[in-house]
Amino acid sequence: MEIHSILFDINGTLIDILTDDHQPDIFRKIRNFLSYQGIYIHKAELHDLYFEVLKEQKRSSKEKHAEFDAVKVWGKILDLRQTHHYRALAPEIREALPVILAQMYRAASFCRKLQLYPGVTTVLDELKKEYPLGIVSDAQSAYGIPELRNIGIAHYFSPVIISGDYGYRKPDTRLFHTALELMKAKPENTVYVGNDMFHDVYGAKEAGMKVVFFHSNQGDQIPRTGVEPDYVIKHFPELLTAIEHLKSI
Repeated sequence: MEIHSILFDINGTLIDILTDDHQPDIFRKIRNFLSYQGIYIHKAELHDLYFEVLKEQKRSSKEKHAEFDAVKVWGKILDLRQTHHYRALAPEIREALPVILAQMYRAASFCRKLQLYPGVTTVLDELKKEYPLGIVSDAQSAYGIPELRNIGIAHYFSPVIISGDYGYRKPDTRLFHTALELMKAKPENTVYVGNDMFHDVYGAKEAGMKVVFFHSNQGDQIPRTGVEPDYVIKHFPELLTAIEHLKSI
């Protein structure tokens, strides 16, 4: 196999992350922040409204694998609960608030960790010498891209395709093909690295790529009938061996 490019998933593949989206303290902090913007709402009501808007956004989608947009969720909440004081804010502040709230929500949801899997940086350094590297991930740009930057690996990747920007998520093959088009790469010459048997392995195989499955501590580990990864690794540094193996077949 001639390998011309490599694509990666983010969470569970490059980044070991643990969050809790239902922590009561998340909504207490955001409620307090909103009060400074002239919006007053109880934390329990804010919790219910957030998930109600999110679910409605996904219900109204015509996509088979619908993805939500966190920035639009917070924008809708602001629209629903706006007050005279909120409307009096400078336009640039009101425009920025949905992104700020999405990032605040994410930052408050961290439970224990946000860290690279062992060996990620070393492996990326080696691969970058020979291949263009890109991202196709189910995430939200408002915090997915800052997390790549904050953890020190954003500079390795171009393009970075995030499902929240498109309204659908993996295994929808359009996400993979968008990355391939931007990289001017063919699927038969591209390897995808992911940790989820359905979203990553099934999706990338349907898009025509070879797939390395990282058997990490996250993701769907159950193989799909008739769809298998081309190589399985249990430690990220094994990816270099996997790439050499795929080049030899």
